[in-house]
Amino acid sequence: MKYYCIGIKGTGMSTLAQMLSDMGYEVSGYDDAKDYKFTQKGLEDRHIPIYYDSTHDIPKDTIVTFSKAFQEDHKEIQRVKKLGLTIKPYNEIVGDLTKEFETISVCGTHGKTTTTSMIKHLLEKTIGCNYFIGDGSGHIDRKNKILVIESDEFNRHFLAYHPKTAVITCIELEHTEIYKDLEDMIQTFETFANKAEHVIANGDDQNIRQITFKNEVVYYGENEENDYVIKEIKQDTKGSQFTLYQQKKCLGEFYIPLYGHHNIMNATAAIITALEQGLSLKEIKENLKTFQNAKRRFAIERVGSAIILDDYAHHPTEIKTTLEAVRQKFPDKKITVVFRPNTYSRTAAFKKEFAEALSKADKAFITPILCDRENPKDYPPIKSEDVIALVKGGELIDENSMEKLLPYKDSVVCFLGCATVARMIAKWKEILQKEAKEETKSS
Repeated sequence: MKYYCIGIKGTGMSTLAQMLSDMGYEVSGYDDAKDYKFTQKGLEDRHIPIYYDSTHDIPKDTIVTFSKAFQEDHKEIQRVKKLGLTIKPYNEIVGDLTKEFETISVCGTHGKTTTTSMIKHLLEKTIGCNYFIGDGSGHIDRKNKILVIESDEFNRHFLAYHPKTAVITCIELEHTEIYKDLEDMIQTFETFANKAEHVIANGDDQNIRQITFKNEVVYYGENEENDYVIKEIKQDTKGSQFTLYQQKKCLGEFYIPLYGHHNIMNATAAIITALEQGLSLKEIKENLKTFQNAKRRFAIERVGSAIILDDYAHHPTEIKTTLEAVRQKFPDKKITVVFRPNTYSRTAAFKKEFAEALSKADKAFITPILCDRENPKDYPPIKSEDVIALVKGGELIDENSMEKLLPYKDSVVCFLGCATVARMIAKWKEILQKEAKEETKSS
């Protein structure tokens, strides 16, 4: 079987392409973006061809799927239609994969990628597993019976999946171009969760508590009414530690080399999942210590004395929790944020919330909105300046004005957003390196 993935450098599409290749299928793809993206490595490792024009042949027996970032009138989509090729929605192909394994689906407005990565780390190091992670990482070995998959609520994609276990990290209004309100989101998560035999859910989340589960569910959190209760939290510059109880039975202390309260919650979900798969407490505790977060999740790089942080945070809650985690890691540093808004719908719906979250930083820069799947004419008039106006000292920035960051080079400069920020980071590193050379010459 042959597959052709349009938008193959997208995080989800890249992951799917890698997994299809691992299963022995012939895979190739197309993308408009010629610049290198972090999602390419897995494709290159598998020698999956990436095309950037429409001159290559596509065999007639190829199944085509495409990213929602590509409009129906895109030239490559129009070409495959004219060729009469079979087109199958991305989420249906992923759904077919979930049927073939004992699938653990991790869903939630926030925390999906990190929680999926933790579960994958714990199981891969012990009993083995397949995985689909939204940072462009995927792998399948048919000998593994378990598939751990990040299950995205965008476009209600996860409703095509077939989980045995569903893990729900949290529910908050998001993707306002898809969901009419919070109630719509809760009902959709309820539909998804009830497809599973078993659910592991954040019991501290009041939106999750509104779900009527028709299956077995265990709750976790800090509140005493949960089945698993988190206590004795300790956080410092090296990571986080907490004690976990099951029905008042102490399971012991757990350490994670991660920052922020949200990651303690994510780790707890992963611990419960691993316990239910038969891992011992000793195995879980030891392997959590070696966990490294997913790509573009709290990724820290140092250029000389300067600190650069790259994170996927693109929702107000995610920005807030990321900045809290930065404060934990770097308590003596000031924080500068460079935020790239993605989608007009989200920016318009959460304008005030974005401003409040960004105000948690000592200095905030915001780029123009970058969106490849929405037409601004379809939404209320919105631009980055509307958010900037609500942030004290907020400024507009783009790839051609990165010198604005120089007065803040001694702070932790955080590049946030789900749209690519790689060019801005590269430009900032060039500026830092150039300045360092000039300082060396003058001295």
